[in-house]
Amino acid sequence: MASSSSSGLTFKLHPLVLLNISDHYTRVKSQATGADAGSSAGADSPPPPPRVFGCVIGVQRGRTVEIFNSFELLYDPSTHSLDRAFLEKKQELYKKVFPNFYILGWYSTGSDAQESDMNIHRALMDINESPLYVLLNPSINHAQKDLPITIYESELHIIDGIPQLIFAQASYTIETVEAERISVDHVAHLKPSDGGSAATQLAAHLTGTHSAIKMLNSRIRVLHHYLLAMQKGEIPCENSLLRQVSSLLRRLPTIESEKFRDDFLMEYNDTLLVSYLAMFTNCSSTMNELVDKFNTAYERHSRRGGRTSFI
Repeated sequence: MASSSSSGLTFKLHPLVLLNISDHYTRVKSQATGADAGSSAGADSPPPPPRVFGCVIGVQRGRTVEIFNSFELLYDPSTHSLDRAFLEKKQELYKKVFPNFYILGWYSTGSDAQESDMNIHRALMDINESPLYVLLNPSINHAQKDLPITIYESELHIIDGIPQLIFAQASYTIETVEAERISVDHVAHLKPSDGGSAATQLAAHLTGTHSAIKMLNSRIRVLHHYLLAMQKGEIPCENSLLRQVSSLLRRLPTIESEKFRDDFLMEYNDTLLVSYLAMFTNCSSTMNELVDKFNTAYERHSRRGGRTSFI
């Protein structure tokens, strides 16, 4: 397997794909564990973890490949092949809902790509001449900081004078849309099952935010040192990286424009207004409860003295 891909493509992976693959693996593993509980009660070693298979769909714009979604596939382990009829039916259904999405490749689970995976990869080349392979490693590694996702491309290499198709690892970035950011943020702020307090949740949220800012700062510092070394001629100049940095820096002046300040102040004032309205509503509710209690107590007293209620 090649150490890295040389195609020059930029891959963007959406969180929905990670959730779909993880959910697919969790369901299959739970079903397999329940089925094997009675049959392998006396076995010494546990059965190997199951593998799941599916297709990834998305769009390709020029040199940028964006993976938006995925769906499951039926796999025959005896022949190491996919159910072609099921694949074509799912492709037709997804094409009606997402007409702009195309099959970009397939996904599976495991610690590393296997030799039999190339058979599945070749079988999808009539749908996409250069499919990609998304591999999720379900093993838990607490020391690992990166996501357990690897994206492979297929490249034709000459090995011992024979052309062979091998997997080449490609780099990727996580891309999100507004709906995905809201969903992920909602899941991140769910109350823990152990009944943690609000202070504990706030501390965990602030800790995560601090870690994200710290990581962003460290990566910006690495990029700054890299550009300085490139300017001094210590490392070769890479035009593709300079274009990406230039594209990133062009976005910065937009937050200093007059329109941004106006929109920011308007949203800030709207937030303050909603907060004030919520405070007034809370005060009015508290006052109404106080008046009701006062009238109840005063009414009992007025029955003996012949007076009317306060309000």
